[in-house]
Amino acid sequence: MTTRVLHPALLLLLAACAPRKAVSPPAGNAAASASDTAAVIVLERTACFGGCPVYRIAVSRSGAVSYEGKAHVRRVGTATDQVRADRVDALLSEFARAGYFSFAERYTPTVPPCGRYSTDSPSAITTVRLNGRTKRVEHYYGCDAAPGALVVLERRIDEVLNAVQWTRH
Repeated sequence: MTTRVLHPALLLLLAACAPRKAVSPPAGNAAASASDTAAVIVLERTACFGGCPVYRIAVSRSGAVSYEGKAHVRRVGTATDQVRADRVDALLSEFARAGYFSFAERYTPTVPPCGRYSTDSPSAITTVRLNGRTKRVEHYYGCDAAPGALVVLERRIDEVLNAVQWTRH
């Protein structure tokens, strides 16, 4: 009788395909608290040709703000803050009224919604979760056809979450 040894790569493949047991969320208020702590609005600002601030800021439904500064900001690294939950709700209402969920997913030079564009500009990437929907919009500032309301909303995120405390030199 001969013994066969399976190749390690084959073992990994078989393990990856094995059925897994579903993990249930903990009982009690864990589901409610998870929804309160998950980010409902995220703004990421990217680099440009120059000294544009590069950072990510997010807020949960309960008002917990998380910030990560990457370059050309006063605070490089992470920080947290708190805003009132009613301010988050008001900001989410602004997104709904502005028609955020009807905006194109990308206003970048490679897609028609961009229109004419210039180079070396930064981008703002927003993600919003509202009423069971999630929308992510990439906005390259060199695109001239992006909705003006999008620029206003991006600015409002910074204002409501007080990003200036970490971003201004």
